[in-house]
Amino acid sequence: MQTQDVKNHTRIVPLFHFVALPLLVFVCVAALINCIQAIVAGDNFLNTFLILILTIAVILIAFFARIFALKAQDRAIKNEVNFRHYIATGKPLDYNLRYSQIIALRFAGDDEFVLLCKRAVEEKLSAKIIKQQITNWKADNHRV
Repeated sequence: MQTQDVKNHTRIVPLFHFVALPLLVFVCVAALINCIQAIVAGDNFLNTFLILILTIAVILIAFFARIFALKAQDRAIKNEVNFRHYIATGKPLDYNLRYSQIIALRFAGDDEFVLLCKRAVEEKLSAKIIKQQITNWKADNHRV
């Protein structure tokens, strides 16, 4: 497995990103075209409209399933980072840290974690800058 760093830490799930999503978009476009053709022809509109609605519903389900999983993961990461900070300093994370900053801080190694937390608050560092500042990358290979 390749060593994780700021350039390759994003996770792509090929079957989801390159198969399922394009198929859903294709089916939605085909259902829309079919619905328009039914309107123009003046027949069987209800069936084609229901197919379009069901296709949109499946796309929404896929979208929300992904979003809900990511939100749950973000909450777990926030608690994990807060616990790491508490172990290292005896204090919880600064409440001024944004979710994006906290999520970026999870990649920092223990030797630079506390200092980066402090700098993130004081300098209002973006998540991208925080990730670029990390010299001892702590890989997270178990994300959703």
